[in-house]
Amino acid sequence: MPAIEIGQDAPDFEAQTNSGRTVRLSDFVGSKNVVLVMYPGDQTADCTTQLCAFRDEFPRFLDSDTEVFGVNPADAESHQRFIDKNGFPFELIIDDKRYIARLYDSIMLMGFVVKRTVIAINKAGKIVFFKRGYPTNDEILAALRQSNIEQNA
Repeated sequence: MPAIEIGQDAPDFEAQTNSGRTVRLSDFVGSKNVVLVMYPGDQTADCTTQLCAFRDEFPRFLDSDTEVFGVNPADAESHQRFIDKNGFPFELIIDDKRYIARLYDSIMLMGFVVKRTVIAINKAGKIVFFKRGYPTNDEILAALRQSNIEQNA
């Protein structure tokens, strides 16, 4: 899988969330920005800390017309327990075959472990942010803001 580049079209996918909703990335084009938070596991300390940062500043994402999704291979029940325990106001996508992680160059250890990665996709369906680890919400929102300014110029 080639490396992800800023400005490229975001690879489309279709997947189920913890609530059973089918999410297609292409359904958001023209209406919403999307942030995908690829993380290794539910109920782990680092993943909880990262997703709680999104929870704590979720109104900022809503204000910027942005849908946030956590993405990892866990099943719906595991995702729902993780949401219930931490009060996440966003859904978690089930990527049981690690298809989305592969599409977004976020897989390691012989295709088994999801690499902690945050991807922001603007309303035009372009990748405007791609970073490993724990980028700040300010970084993510700034990239989305800048892409919207450029798009409307």
